[in-house]
Amino acid sequence: MTDSGESGRPTGPGEPEGTVPDATHLPVLVDRVLELFEPVVAGRDAVLIDATLGLGGHTDALLTAFPRLRVIGLDRDPGALERSRQRLAGHGDRVRFVHTVYHRIPEVLADAGLDSVEGVLMDLGVSSMQLDLDERGFAYARDAPLDMRMDPTTGPTAADVLNTYSLDDLTRILRDYGEEKFARRIAKTVVAQRQRSPFETSEALVRLLYDAVPAPSRRTGGHPAKRTFQALRIEVNGELDILREAVPAAIAALSEGGRIVVESYHSLEDRIVKQALAKAATSRTPEGLPVELPGHGPQLRLLTRGAEKADEAEIRRNPRAASVRLRAAEKRGADET
Repeated sequence: MTDSGESGRPTGPGEPEGTVPDATHLPVLVDRVLELFEPVVAGRDAVLIDATLGLGGHTDALLTAFPRLRVIGLDRDPGALERSRQRLAGHGDRVRFVHTVYHRIPEVLADAGLDSVEGVLMDLGVSSMQLDLDERGFAYARDAPLDMRMDPTTGPTAADVLNTYSLDDLTRILRDYGEEKFARRIAKTVVAQRQRSPFETSEALVRLLYDAVPAPSRRTGGHPAKRTFQALRIEVNGELDILREAVPAAIAALSEGGRIVVESYHSLEDRIVKQALAKAATSRTPEGLPVELPGHGPQLRLLTRGAEKADEAEIRRNPRAASVRLRAAEKRGADET
């Protein structure tokens, strides 16, 4: 997964269509991210994992604000890693780039020769670079191949899902990952259409969705393709299954007093993060015992009350901040657990 919070702007004169210079990409809630990590990385030799490096906006801000900090940046998208290498070149060897999926944090730590880190940042979802490049197929507003892979070097595409999944499986992913109330109706239409002509590009799917979603819902429920495209993207990239593994792995990687900060962009992600942090912040001592059992106390102390959102000023500057939900927690010491 990549840095979904970095927003682009329209291309200017002389720029290739669909490209956005890295310096114009704005990381979401960057001041709050710096504030949350400051107590554990400022003025010391600290290491932070940016688990969803993307175009490097948050990492750039962190390395600039904290001169002794080092960052290990992970991303499954080789294109994003190359762009972030260019953006972060001025920080020299203070940043290390790793092509991997972010639930593999334990392997990343082992390869770096580390037992733990002071911080883990996750900025979930699809990146603005992926949205801006037509050939990636993430955006339903432009006709493009139905790819949607965050790592375009491996795995099935969205077209493969549409053309090969059973009616029941299509219904399931549209219902569970897109929260689409017309999931069965859309799935039936997809199955009928692919028998006549397999899906290849987004335009054909968008036309189908306009026909399949009833007109009253189109008028009040936003773009009829939004939920289906979200569902396909999540399925193609295994996003929720990876996230369920990644948050506990990140918590385990933290040193005593270390902090995890997660930015989510839809309710399915945020629910997983909320539940994982809440579980780790809850005592494991069986109910009814008069004292806390050694080693059974809460692992985390929550730093946010619920999920924090971007204010109106930030949303005006960076429209992709509108849906962000930020949660953060701190690893408790051994004597506290």
